[in-house]
Amino acid sequence: MTPVRLGILSTAHINRLVIPGAHASDKVELVAVASRERSRAEEYARKWNIERAYGSYEALLDDPDVDAVYISLPNTLHCEWSIRAVEAGKHVLCEKPLSRHPADVEEAFDAAERAHRLLTEAFMYRHNPQTARVVELIREGAIGELRLVRSAFSYSLYDAENIRLRTDVEGGSLMDVGCYCVSGSRLLAGEPETVNGQAYVGPTGTDWVFTGAMTFPGDVLAQFDCGTCLPERDELEAVGSEGSLFLDDPWHCRTPVIELRRDGEVERVELSPVDSYRLELENLTDAIRGEAPLLLGRDDAVGQARTLEALHRAAQSRTTEALG
Repeated sequence: MTPVRLGILSTAHINRLVIPGAHASDKVELVAVASRERSRAEEYARKWNIERAYGSYEALLDDPDVDAVYISLPNTLHCEWSIRAVEAGKHVLCEKPLSRHPADVEEAFDAAERAHRLLTEAFMYRHNPQTARVVELIREGAIGELRLVRSAFSYSLYDAENIRLRTDVEGGSLMDVGCYCVSGSRLLAGEPETVNGQAYVGPTGTDWVFTGAMTFPGDVLAQFDCGTCLPERDELEAVGSEGSLFLDDPWHCRTPVIELRRDGEVERVELSPVDSYRLELENLTDAIRGEAPLLLGRDDAVGQARTLEALHRAAQSRTTEALG
């Protein structure tokens, strides 16, 4: 089996979590990295044991030996460079969120289809067995009828120059970490019918705290909070008519444990740790070879963007947004 040869567009901080999985997999060969400065790319390549370094993103896309790219550029560049990559003949794993603009997401997938290339959004937690097991337990009726999804994701960041706090690249807590809460709620409950949002806008102009509420078909509700100026928190709970499923580590899945809380008792469902970033890369490589479908494709990415945009509008207008 010949590995899929992977290149990385940018030297972003998130790469440190993806690169070990690429090196560990026999399905992926990490062969190139690109930065806007060649010297930076060369230094990065030496540090991470990457064969080729390019001083522009275009140069990497011109490399015929690169089969696929991982895009970890700022939010506002995700769709643009996904389109440029598929048009250059590369398959694409693009860091989340692909965008909060549904039309841009549709355009990116249209380009991928025209080029006969694959495009997928990098929500790594979706590939972890812990996530799959939660879905199975709900479908098996472990907590009765699903009634509520409650989630949180926050941390503290006060560097005004960090892209996650900059308005010009659509930073903010909803886009950075709240998107996980939105994704998790949609995974368990479907596509929302209405959303409400409230935001505390910090000194940088981005939402430093965001709270959201969503309604789903079947009278299922969801609520979440996220922040870039709060203590480190991450959790998800699916509450049903007969019990709940609680995850203390739903997004990173470093310690995968599901607590089934029912009838006054707690049953721990423990799973073996596995690298979610490696799994998302291998899902793409398997799909490229025709051995498995992409876990996350157009429908999920468009649904995610529609929800993020509706939440953004709701917070600005202080009204309920309906999704058709």
